Amino acid sequence: MKSIHFCFLFCGWIAVCWGQCELTNMTIAVEKEECRFCIYVTTTGCAGYCFTWDLVYKDALRRNSQRVCTFKELVYETVRVPGCANYADSLYTYPVATECHCGKCDSNITDCTVHGLGPSYCSFDEMTE
Repeated sequence: MKSIHFCFLFCGWIAVCWGQCELTNMTIAVEKEECRFCIYVTTTGCAGYCFTWDLVYKDALRRNSQRVCTFKELVYETVRVPGCANYADSLYTYPVATECHCGKCDSNITDCTVHGLGPSYCSFDEMTE
């Protein structure tokens, strides 16, 4: 019986230690409506496992807040989107995560939706950069 408990504890320890929230490379589609063109750029984002649990019952006195893998620090980089009209600004600035942690998703600066268009969605003609 002790060996079964040890196995569960060991597997849980592996999941927590090796599935952590960490920096990962990702490709995003960058587009501007004035340019009617889309390019793909590689940036750094956060992905991984954050230990959390959800109550089976909802308690009005206790806030239910799940932790997600999100950025702790970011910098911004800029690219030029081709095909812009003469009057349009062709520069596009996008975030690059430099440090990750498990925390609450801040919907003021992050898309916290369950289902979105995805980072590779592009409305216009595509060009790989």
